[in-house]
Amino acid sequence: MSLKLTILGCHSATPRSDAHPTSQVLEIKNGCYLIDCGEGTQKQLRKFQFKFSKIENIFISHLHGDHFFGLIGLISTFSLLKRQNDLHIFAPKGAKEIIDLQLKITKSYLHYNLIIHELETKSSTLIFEDKNVSVHTIPLKHRIYTNGFLFIEKRGERKLNIEAIKQFPDIDICDYQNLKNGRDFTRDDGSIVDNSILTFDPKKTFTYAYCSDTAFTESIIPIIKHVDLLYHESTFLEKHSDLAQLTKHSTALEAAKIAKMAQVKKLLLGHYSSRYKDLNAFKIEASKIFNNVELSYEGASFYLND
Repeated sequence: MSLKLTILGCHSATPRSDAHPTSQVLEIKNGCYLIDCGEGTQKQLRKFQFKFSKIENIFISHLHGDHFFGLIGLISTFSLLKRQNDLHIFAPKGAKEIIDLQLKITKSYLHYNLIIHELETKSSTLIFEDKNVSVHTIPLKHRIYTNGFLFIEKRGERKLNIEAIKQFPDIDICDYQNLKNGRDFTRDDGSIVDNSILTFDPKKTFTYAYCSDTAFTESIIPIIKHVDLLYHESTFLEKHSDLAQLTKHSTALEAAKIAKMAQVKKLLLGHYSSRYKDLNAFKIEASKIFNNVELSYEGASFYLND
């Protein structure tokens, strides 16, 4: 497995017994990243058997309740479970004030370090990086300050071609890491053996773009160009495009237009309005102009691997 996306919730506005607000878990290699945290997220994490301790970084797109009202509950539960590892939250400016006030008024004392990175830049910015992935913001067009997130999987080490290496007795085990890092090998006689002879290419890497609540905006296309998987909100069908414009949301057809213009590999729809009972209508509408369309639903997992 290279990249796995699990949908915890994919509906808009208020939660229902059969529909949860937005939250996702993205797994890349051994990293586990929580994207948005609507009400009931920790219950969904339990339901789909995610270990709380694996979540070290949370990315919040904007401060509308259906995207972050589950956050304080999750923060508190982490403390009740005696969490000790740091927790990093990347969220719009104002998140720290809200969380600090909630903790202060309830006299809640955390057993771990909570580090809140507040976002306010209006251009695409690198906000996080570890050994697995780099994360950039995707500025969106909504009623309040909102970002999507672009996850770019990092290229792994090259793989040793042991049979080829055996042909060069002056290559020692201590040279292996340099070969994995892509370096050519200098033989004892000074000649150079190209790295491509001694190693295989690493596994293919993948990209995931999460576009939360947003009106149709072509400004995001250069940022998400050619991504392997694009999640784009589709709150409404085209017959309610007037409501989409009024609330600064998108229709399924508009999401498909973005996917087509950005030449992405696959489009994933979500953030459905509760007015629609047949979600397949979203896929039908989007598929009119973009072929590779999938529907989000609670508990669904989407894989990208070679």
